[in-house]
Amino acid sequence: MDFTSDNVTGAAPEILRALADASEGTAPPYGADSWTERLTRRVSDLFETPVEVYPVVTGTAANALALGQLCPPFGAVFCHEDSHINTDECGAPEMFTAGAKLVGIPGPGGKLHPDALDAAIRRTGFRKVHRVRPAVVSLTQATECGTLYAPDEIAAIAEVCRRYDLRLHMDGARFAKAAVALGCAPADITWRVGVDVLSLGATKNGAWAAEAVVFLRPGLSEDVEERRKRAGHLVSKGRFVAAQLVAYLDDDLWRRNASHANAMARRLGDGLSTLSGVLLPDPVEANMAFPVLPDAVREGLRAAGYAFYDWPSDTPGTVRLVTHFATRRADVDALIATARGLLAASA
Repeated sequence: MDFTSDNVTGAAPEILRALADASEGTAPPYGADSWTERLTRRVSDLFETPVEVYPVVTGTAANALALGQLCPPFGAVFCHEDSHINTDECGAPEMFTAGAKLVGIPGPGGKLHPDALDAAIRRTGFRKVHRVRPAVVSLTQATECGTLYAPDEIAAIAEVCRRYDLRLHMDGARFAKAAVALGCAPADITWRVGVDVLSLGATKNGAWAAEAVVFLRPGLSEDVEERRKRAGHLVSKGRFVAAQLVAYLDDDLWRRNASHANAMARRLGDGLSTLSGVLLPDPVEANMAFPVLPDAVREGLRAAGYAFYDWPSDTPGTVRLVTHFATRRADVDALIATARGLLAASA
């Protein structure tokens, strides 16, 4: 039973049906199809504002293209030091920006905080030929630590951006889980509180391979089509990416899948927190739990067939457990029961 990531699942049945339907007949290539046109309307409706949408097949491509569009080669992108763009994208943002610098900022819970961001921007300086120029701030929602930015927290970051005339990007690989957990409309945690561009993820929430760069403000997408093509991310049969995203948004599939994933993570966290010898330092906010497990429990779970990652933390024994749209309640309960038995055996 695999709790390593929400990338381990297959595609949701609704996504598979949409792909099969899109296979019927012919359609214009390179995004000139009716699915891509419908997608732009659907995302605009969801976010309650006209948007521009550029589908891609990986989250790394979405983040790197967005940052490449917003940041000059001599610019700086401010992000949390543990953010995905800083630690897990193999320099793609730097490559797609033609050399911009990522400035990692520490902060508890994987989150940027306005005062720390302001200080980092001021240290970097402006328009001095010997330094990179501050250009973009990137937030991750939900963060790599499973925490969430509430609307007022995003607004506070956006205020710092406005102070220095910077753009605000959001890595939304797990955006659906965040929106559902916060009980917020997508608009209320994006453009209404100052986000300019969103990398909208669907792959971690039921799609096969479908992400999108969503421009929430007019005038920011000039030349992005050429940038996407040059980077090798303009899919010839683009309808198969767009069809996934349309199905993902139709009938609130995104919300249902995210709600289930979040509920399974809460169930997992609640169950483990009742066990003597297991610590859960932080509440489960989205679809990830970070319990601290005794060595005997951690290794015993692996021996019993459970897969998960050890997680770098100030507290030894911390692991990451990730749930997803297809996580079964029975598997969650079985992990808790196995941990209980291992604790009893080691007592």
